[in-house]
Amino acid sequence: MSQEVEREDGVSKGCYRIVVDGHESEMTYSRAGQKLIIIDHTDVPAVLRGRKIGEQLVRQAVEDARREGIMIIPLCPFAKAQIERHTEWQDVLSK
Repeated sequence: MSQEVEREDGVSKGCYRIVVDGHESEMTYSRAGQKLIIIDHTDVPAVLRGRKIGEQLVRQAVEDARREGIMIIPLCPFAKAQIERHTEWQDVLSK
């Protein structure tokens, strides 16, 4: 069921967005320097919960961080839980 994740990347803020069955899910982040982002919020509509949409958003951020040499601070409780659950993603976690 993998839908395409869109990314909007601004100078100081950005977001990952995915639309499934006409419902939009979003994960936002802020830049904290050139090599660090802070994931601050994830929102998945109730109708899409349980379909791993939020996990897909976090996975995309992790893949982008690896490719771009960026570290992540998951301030958002959902993103933090996902990164803790997926030990293979922890290489991009800012210590």
